[in-house]
Amino acid sequence: MEQTTRLITHIEAIAAGDYSNDIMELTKDNQPENIRRIAEAVGMMMVRIEAREMRLEQLYAQIKQNSLRTVQSIADALGTRDSYTQGHGQRVGDMASRTAMRAGLSDQDVESIRLAGILHDIGKIGFTDDIFSNEDTRPSDAMLEQIRKHPTWGHDILTNLNFLGNVPELVFCHHERLDGQGYPRGLKGEEIPFAARFISVADCYDAMTTQRIYQDAMPQKKACTILKRLAGPSLDPDIVTIFITELENPSQPEFHPTEKTL
Repeated sequence: MEQTTRLITHIEAIAAGDYSNDIMELTKDNQPENIRRIAEAVGMMMVRIEAREMRLEQLYAQIKQNSLRTVQSIADALGTRDSYTQGHGQRVGDMASRTAMRAGLSDQDVESIRLAGILHDIGKIGFTDDIFSNEDTRPSDAMLEQIRKHPTWGHDILTNLNFLGNVPELVFCHHERLDGQGYPRGLKGEEIPFAARFISVADCYDAMTTQRIYQDAMPQKKACTILKRLAGPSLDPDIVTIFITELENPSQPEFHPTEKTL
């Protein structure tokens, strides 16, 4: 009776996902034959379940990697349509995640910020050629409407990739402003996710310091002066301070996001 009770207890534990080897005690020769045979059968079943779960985890990890590579390839493809976009996402992901790391955020949050920085402009894949070819004239109202939609389009592209966690939401919010004058939703203050504010600062800085047809690249000192001016009405003041500190006195060597996996 004692062996039967122990057998049932072990089987219930296995059914609950506790794949311990305790049941193997009941497979020894000193156990009644019926108890031993059941324990052996359950033990083999447990091993097979563990093997299948391990295989599923490996397949899921591979699917995540393949999906992420596909999405990153889409983002990189923007560089063939817009020379400014080439390398922009990688730089924003690098600078935003380094700032987040310096701010003491968790590894998971730093990684989410890195990925969101890389992918933040993926919604621009929906732009018409008119926008990419418009280099020296003021954008029309129709163009501005498209431009203001790219965070929404980016969010929609990424939202079904569940393994990305909060990355789609960070992409959605990277053009929001603390004073509520941003887009696409006009979020204000604490309505804007804290992690998204790191991307906003890095995006703003890279936009100012990158050479464009209509704008010469600003020197670092001038760009930082403008960031300080934007701190408060637009950008998070604390993050601007940390960003500039990291920029002027890096806490780590620059890493290469394309070499780091999710």
